[in-house]
Amino acid sequence: MKADARNEERAKAVLEAAGSTAKVLAGANASNWEAFNALAAGKLVLGLKAADLSELHDLVEKLEAAGNKNLILDVTGKTIKDAFANAMQVRRAALKGGDRSFGYPAIVNTARLARGDRHMQAALASMFTLRYGSVVVMDSMSYAEALPLFGLRQNIFTDPQKPMKVEPGVYPLNGADENSICCVTVDFALTYFVVSGELERSGVPINMFITDAGGYSVLTSWAAGKFSAGSIEKFFKDFDIDSKFKNKVLILPGKVAVLKGELEARLPGWRIVVGTTEAIQLVRFLREFK
Repeated sequence: MKADARNEERAKAVLEAAGSTAKVLAGANASNWEAFNALAAGKLVLGLKAADLSELHDLVEKLEAAGNKNLILDVTGKTIKDAFANAMQVRRAALKGGDRSFGYPAIVNTARLARGDRHMQAALASMFTLRYGSVVVMDSMSYAEALPLFGLRQNIFTDPQKPMKVEPGVYPLNGADENSICCVTVDFALTYFVVSGELERSGVPINMFITDAGGYSVLTSWAAGKFSAGSIEKFFKDFDIDSKFKNKVLILPGKVAVLKGELEARLPGWRIVVGTTEAIQLVRFLREFK
């Protein structure tokens, strides 16, 4: 919880009401920083606010000299333009200019900037999640607003030129063992999570084989030659599948049914079954499978 106050008396009242839930004491400025620093006293993160970046920089230096480096910088500003410029300049000074005084996390109050417009608040939250709000304050957040924001936050440091993929290997689901049926698919992260979710929802014990397909989807990797009968055969050899599993049923993604014949030739003793073309069809398919 962030306790926001403008003077020492109000800060004391807010902290008393918040109790142990308070983690940040915001509102320290050029005129009250000593009193607020005493209230924070190493227990709370101290939020600093100033009229401009020069004053904010001086305030940070004073608090650092007083021995407090548990700080967060309010870069909100009076307008959206000011807030954006402040956030950019503070981060740029820290990273490119090497100014450690501006190396603290930044907080942006989107509720104050949006002035009651919830759609604007959500848009601002998205913008400052990327540029460069360490903490983004909203007056409320519905599920519909939270879901895209958390997804955005989790992908900030994702390299768009590097496919998101999971580790190739054997993933037993629903208590699967060596006697359970098996299925195979690619290592593309989205494919893995969608397919594994449907497999788990079916309740049928199944071993999920994830092959190295370069992090591409089923059809893309097949077209690129990365998901083929040869790559599946190599996976079987690398993970010693034949000796580990007694149930020799392998379900193949329906979109690459063309691989069935070659797989039967490369994997003698295995029954190759063409599965569904869409993940959502897996639950019914597995429950009816014999």
